[in-house]
Amino acid sequence: MTDDILISIDGHAGRLSLNRPKAIHALNLPMCRAMIDALLEWRDDDAVEAVIIDHSEGRGFCAGGDIRMLAESGAKDGTEARQFFHTEYRLNHLLFTYAKPVVAFMDGITMGGGVGISQPAKYRVATEHTRFAMPETGIGLFPDVGGGWYLPRLEGRVGAYLALTGARLDGAECLALGLATHYLPSEKLAEAKARIAQHPDRIGGILGELSVTAPPAAIMQHVDRINRLFASDSYEEILAALEADGGEWAEKELATLHGKSPQTCKVALRQLKEGGEMHDFAAQMTQEYAIGSRVVQMHDFIEGVRALIIDKDNSPKWDPPTPEAVTDDWIDTIFAPLPENEKWTPLP
Repeated sequence: MTDDILISIDGHAGRLSLNRPKAIHALNLPMCRAMIDALLEWRDDDAVEAVIIDHSEGRGFCAGGDIRMLAESGAKDGTEARQFFHTEYRLNHLLFTYAKPVVAFMDGITMGGGVGISQPAKYRVATEHTRFAMPETGIGLFPDVGGGWYLPRLEGRVGAYLALTGARLDGAECLALGLATHYLPSEKLAEAKARIAQHPDRIGGILGELSVTAPPAAIMQHVDRINRLFASDSYEEILAALEADGGEWAEKELATLHGKSPQTCKVALRQLKEGGEMHDFAAQMTQEYAIGSRVVQMHDFIEGVRALIIDKDNSPKWDPPTPEAVTDDWIDTIFAPLPENEKWTPLP
């Protein structure tokens, strides 16, 4: 057990409250293990009829995974990083296949690993504080934890846009895109949780009663532009389309992309293309684990974490330095299946 996650049963609901406020509740290995153990125990417990996932205090639901640990491990033999990914992805898959209803309260920052434990939930609650993003290309990683499954299933090319740019969405935008199922004012969350714990057979009705009309979703005015300019699965063609457009919005997005790792932007585009064609979430996680096992030990991830998280100079030196230098063979190597004895597997 770990103090970083508070596990309890409240009425008829199991409750998982992330409890690392100083790290904005970023996931570590003991937290993932503890959540898996609790979910497996509750799965066969008739007294637990639903599961609530939230955070204990502070300004975010979950800011991601333990990035510093991953980079330190990647700089060595990568064993610790692979162990974390393997366990985290098992948690993601367990939630995706869980028979009992899960309610995730995405109140505040919901990024990376936080997306991975909220998107599998049947009910996903956004608030005025929600800030949702998959910002991994900025640190040389890629939108994992099922990003290759969820993002290509969003409207048009919005998923590719989010994966490449790391754009942040507010709660209203999450609701409009289907990343959230309900929009509640944060002051109603305590009431929602209390009522769900007492009446887990009425979750949809309770959340519906407490929902309010969300503000206009700003991203929706850009969807046509996103679909046009991010239409290609070729990163070079997307950059060329943005450059040719020349408009203010396109120039802003182009400047954003110029700061990202060319390698992981190409990884993300292929990941979403292939993930959108998959029919099995476990197959998606198997592929993401193969990608993650390699990327975590590559230059761009270690350099990205140095530049943005450790030294904070915000000037990563990507290698390969340009999209053209990232060859198809290079990407093929990253996507190659792992040997049978190293592959990711779901919980037995």
